[in-house]
Amino acid sequence: MDKTVFVGMSGGVDSSVSALLLKQQGYKVVGVYMKNWSKDLPGMKCPWAEDLADAKRVAVKLGIDFEVWDFEKEYFERVVEYMLSEFKAGNTPNPDIMCNQEIKFKLFYEKAMECGADFIATGHYARIIDGKLARAVDEKKDQTYFLYRVSEEALKHTIFPIGGMLKKDVKKLAEENGLHNAYKKESMGVCFVGEVGMKDFLKEYIDIKPGEIREVETEKVVGHHEGAVFYTIGQRHGLYISGNVGEVNTGLPYYVVEKDLKKNIVYVSRNINSDLVWTDKLELKDVLVRTKQFISRAASGRPVATGGRRSSSRCRAPDPLETNCLVRLRHLGELIPAKLENNVLVFENKIKRPAAGQSAVFYDGEICLGGGIII
Repeated sequence: MDKTVFVGMSGGVDSSVSALLLKQQGYKVVGVYMKNWSKDLPGMKCPWAEDLADAKRVAVKLGIDFEVWDFEKEYFERVVEYMLSEFKAGNTPNPDIMCNQEIKFKLFYEKAMECGADFIATGHYARIIDGKLARAVDEKKDQTYFLYRVSEEALKHTIFPIGGMLKKDVKKLAEENGLHNAYKKESMGVCFVGEVGMKDFLKEYIDIKPGEIREVETEKVVGHHEGAVFYTIGQRHGLYISGNVGEVNTGLPYYVVEKDLKKNIVYVSRNINSDLVWTDKLELKDVLVRTKQFISRAASGRPVATGGRRSSSRCRAPDPLETNCLVRLRHLGELIPAKLENNVLVFENKIKRPAAGQSAVFYDGEICLGGGIII
């Protein structure tokens, strides 16, 4: 086989095994480490240098070419600034989704094609079936929720080598082939800065002001918060009730139901049945539809815009036709039956209201149809 594939190698086991499998299949493999972030934060050293060393070590072991591509400037402009602006607006964005749309499957894809690649590949748990994005075999690791905004053009030239494998088998294959990172710990923090939590990251870039937590029904002050941007609609843990920061509520649970950023107030309620907690409809914006079989015609001929930029996808906003689908409201969340009615999802039963800024992703069986951002 004389096809060339550029593999995004993060230093982790998933992308390493992806490179291994492609080489075994006869591709000419070029490993690429995308340097998206290198800034240290107080009390937390950015792991990029260690990750780069791990990726380079695997490339040497496999005997493949290896390059480092610096996307740090573009990453800050397209992902970090988007994320910060959304938090300042009171929303809860998903930077992983924007990273895939703007960096891994746009900048990386475009540069790889310019360098002579036939395909790109990543270590995502996803599959492509008959040209369509599909859920991974390992449902506990499926990452299509983060990939729904990837352009159709990029998807045509993408390979997900481990999408048909279970995570345990990926690790086993890495060990059998002598890859040193077979059991490397996975990062659980912000996607681009390793283990640091979102709150610690936001403190570095947003002016945070403490304020009041009020009960929505009575306007009574029941506590104080460190900064309204930290709180998510539906949140019940990490609330400081009774007026003292650090004093955790031990009575009936309060839920965050509203935020007033202008007044710097977080509103909570103990009423679990409140309409502020539950809803049977969700309005969406920036809706992308990934397959013509889902919606046959478009309501608008204009490209869908996201974060002030035109999407590279040729997908369009759905038309007013009613369409039944399954919806996932968070990564690995339950697949919920719903009907899409012109950018509004209607559910048979009420659901707990998700935070604005998160994504609702549509499925038809195992095929990912598209999604939109919750208003």
